[in-house]
Amino acid sequence: MSGSVDLKLPGEAYSPKIRARFWLTGDQEGYLGIGRVTLLEKIQQLGSMNQAAKEMGMSYKKAWKLIEELNAMFDEPLVIKEQGGKSGGGTQLTPRGIQAIQQFRGIEERLVAFLEAESKKLQN
Repeated sequence: MSGSVDLKLPGEAYSPKIRARFWLTGDQEGYLGIGRVTLLEKIQQLGSMNQAAKEMGMSYKKAWKLIEELNAMFDEPLVIKEQGGKSGGGTQLTPRGIQAIQQFRGIEERLVAFLEAESKKLQN
C-alpha cells in the first residue's frame, strides 16, 4: 500500500501518519467538537450567528440548533443573542463560551504534539 494514497478517513490529519478526532462533553448530554468550536470562533470573530453560519456554509437554523445544544450542555450558556435595536442585534460568546474554546484548543495543541511524536516513532 502506497503512503501517498489519500483515503477518505474521518478525523483530522494531526500528523503525517495519524488521523484523530476528539470531543469534549459537558455537564449535560452533548459534545463539543472541531465543527462546533469553529462555529463559536466565527461567532466571536463576527459578532453574528448569521454571518458565522454563512462563512461555514450552513443555514442559520442549523447554526442556532447547534448553539442551543451547546448552551444546554453546560450550567451556563456559551452564546447569547442580543436583541435588535437601532444598531441591530448580534450574538456574543459568554466568558464560559470563550473558556470552552480555550480548553478545546489547548487540548488540541497538546494532542498534536503527542501525535507528531508518535508519528515519528512509526517512521522508524
